[in-house]
Order: sequence, then C-alpha cells, then structure tokens
Amino acid sequence: MADIGGVVSWTGEALRFMAEGRSGTIALNAGKGEGVGPMEALALSVAACSGADVVEILGKMRIPVTSLEVRLEGDRRPEPPRRYVALRFVFRAGVEAESELKLRRAVELSLDKYCSVLHSLRPDIQLSTEIVLV
Repeated sequence: MADIGGVVSWTGEALRFMAEGRSGTIALNAGKGEGVGPMEALALSVAACSGADVVEILGKMRIPVTSLEVRLEGDRRPEPPRRYVALRFVFRAGVEAESELKLRRAVELSLDKYCSVLHSLRPDIQLSTEIVLV
C-alpha cells in the first residue's frame, strides 16, 4: 500500500483546485484568488514538518514547550522551473532559557535528519535558521 495518496480536482474556477488527502481537504490556487498556492503549500508543509519534529524531539528530551511558531521565507528561481533555491526559518519557541541549546539541537536534527518534506526537495537549497525564545 502507498504511504500517501489523494485526489486533486479542478473546481472549474480559473486555476483553483480542491486537494483531498487521507486526513483532510485543502483549497489550492495556482492563480489569484481563494486558496493557498501550490508552492506556498509546499513551504508551509516544510515548516509544519520541521515544527512537528522539534516538538517531538523536545518531548523526548523532557523539555517543556509552551508554544512553537515556525516562520518560513523562501526564494525561488526567476525562470522555470521556479523551484525554491533558499529557505529561511525562524523558530519562536516557548521554552526556558536554559533549554536553548537543546532547542537548537532539536532544530538541527529536524533540518539535517528528520524532516521528510525538506529532504524530498533538491539537496542544493540554501538553508538558514534563527532561534527566538519567547
């Protein structure tokens, strides 16, 4: 059985599609209007994947987390294919100051080893990260 599956259906409106996966539905819009763009959805998926890794890793380290926000910006090639060439992360985490090194290690592990969405992209993407304790 496949690890992932779904159906993407054109709504009949411009470049708007409804994507239905095994666990939910999202609106995608490759043009203007309602819905997240496919490349934006990919970037948001990287942020969500890494955020999930960080929360899970910190939990295994027994580090209490009161909040986590992952901000992500990306740069794309100007000509087709307009793939991502750089991604910049800012992790804003509600952890105690004395846990900062463990937070940094959790982020490093996510981006270097565990984030499957990120590792599904081309390996020459430039990455930068910032850690902010809140």
